[in-house]
This record gives sequence, structure tokens and C-alpha cells, in this order.
Amino acid sequence: MDIIFATNNDHKLHEVSEYIKDKYTILSLKEIGCFDDIPETAETLEGNALLKARYVYERFGKDCFADDTGLEVEALNNAPGVYSARYAGADKDAGANMRKLLQELEDKTNRKARFRTVIALIKEGKEYLFEGEVKGTILDEPKGVNGFGYDPVFVPENYNKTFAELDLTVKNQISHRANAVKKLVEFLQA
Repeated sequence: MDIIFATNNDHKLHEVSEYIKDKYTILSLKEIGCFDDIPETAETLEGNALLKARYVYERFGKDCFADDTGLEVEALNNAPGVYSARYAGADKDAGANMRKLLQELEDKTNRKARFRTVIALIKEGKEYLFEGEVKGTILDEPKGVNGFGYDPVFVPENYNKTFAELDLTVKNQISHRANAVKKLVEFLQA
């Protein structure tokens, strides 16, 4: 069965495809001929995921899902949150975002954080939401070369390596996105 993932982010596409490759064929926006920059103007992760899924469903009339992810840091009142991708500016520079985060945490002892992913599915015109999260801490400096975004500074609970240091197979089993995708797949198979 084919399903559209409303993203052109190759990292996200790879992560999700690896998790559900035996169950579904995931089509990216490029593969369906959508090259639009879909606006993410909502104030919540749920809102942004729904905006993207609705955009694709309304224009292409096909079942699809979209996600939005945020890093929520306790000492920063859950910032950057919904603004994680553009924390340091509209150009969505991951390195600049990470540097800004570390700068804002310089004098903070509380390094608790969580990644949260919300997936919005539109199937046969009906909307569904699935959420996944993973708790952890933020390091003082980046470590590792795998992953993307804030992965080099985020250490998930019960691990001593950042997401960027973990093997992708391990990350895909424990990540916020994996937790949300598991719920999506369970729903689709029910």
C-alpha cells in the first residue's frame, strides 16, 4: 500500500521508511510532484502537522500524513518547541539553532528536555493525530555525526550517547518519531 508522507526532508523520510518499509511504500512530496514550500504557521506541533497534511490532501486528494517535531527544553519554558527548525532564524540553519540553544543554556543547571513528534494522518477524509516523545538531557557541546537537527546535543534517557552518536537502527527504535510512527502503523493495520 502506498501512502504519502508530506515531507521533502530526506532525513525524516529515511527514518520513517526504515521503520515501516515492510508494511507500506512511502511516497515523498517530490514523488507526487509537489514542490511547494508548505507553510508551517500554526502555534502548535499538532497545528503544523495538520496544516501540511490538509494541504496535500486538498491538492492531491490522496491519503497522507505529515509530522511536526519540536525540542522542548524545561529550563527554557519548553522552547524552542514549535519553533525548533527556525529557532535561530527563518533560514532553518541547524548549526545556528544548536548554537543558540547552547548559548541560552550556558548558565542553566537544569538540562532536561524532550523531543516530541506529532503525526497528522488524513485517511478517507478523516483526521487523526498520533504523538510520540522521548525524554533526555542537553549536553554542553555537540557530539556525534549521525542524525540531524539537535541530535548532536540530545542524550535520550537511559543512554550515554547522543542521538548523533547512536546507530540509526537504535535511534529508530527509541526516538520520538519512531514512537509516533508505531502508533500510526498500529492504527493503519487495525
